[in-house]
Amino acid sequence: MSPAAASDVSRAAAGLVFTGARLEPVLFALRTARMARARALENFALAAAYNAVAVPLALIGLVTPLIAALAMSGSSIVVTLNARRMRRAK
Repeated sequence: MSPAAASDVSRAAAGLVFTGARLEPVLFALRTARMARARALENFALAAAYNAVAVPLALIGLVTPLIAALAMSGSSIVVTLNARRMRRAK
């Protein structure tokens, strides 16, 4: 991270450039990164739980292809809605 008032080399090497002299943007970036990591781990857990249940049911033939497709779409929607929770948490 680099302030906008830093040298060109510092700004070019930084992954994040913040404006102003205060360090509040750094705290905001750290908080956002922590929230993003938490949501990603939650989404991995949701996907793993879905696959742990759905794949064996499909393998033994208890679900039709239509039900499997609907369940997969539902799983994707749940993961997307979970990720969108970050937008409200700001």
